[in-house]
Amino acid sequence: MTDDPRITRLKGFFESLTPATLARLDQYYAPDARFKDPFNEVTGVPAIRAIFDGMYRQVDRPRFVVTRGFGQGDEAFLAWDFVFCFKGDANREQTIRGATHIQFSLDGRVALHRDYWDAAEELYEKLPVVGSLMRWLKRRARH
Repeated sequence: MTDDPRITRLKGFFESLTPATLARLDQYYAPDARFKDPFNEVTGVPAIRAIFDGMYRQVDRPRFVVTRGFGQGDEAFLAWDFVFCFKGDANREQTIRGATHIQFSLDGRVALHRDYWDAAEELYEKLPVVGSLMRWLKRRARH
């Protein structure tokens, strides 16, 4: 991990994220911060908070584990594991591995948060019906 205090602070925030800590999102994100992941593209703290709120409604026991982080200037890269259980399947943890590109604003808060992860491999393949189709498509696409 890096010794950049902005990255260390952000890592701590993500790893201790709860519905209650979302109230402090504006301490970490600039008012006009942009957020993009495979399903969302929004601007502003309230819209970003809504994405994280939705995460708590859609899955059980979600948590982030930041495995690496480094930065240069006003940019950073975080590698992470997102661990959760599908609703109704609380005994089987799932893990999505991904990465986030961060651009910091002048005051050290996040100005851009861009998540990169493979929705097909990391999510769709784990779903009961869709997963079978995705695995079949993957086999067909191989050389």
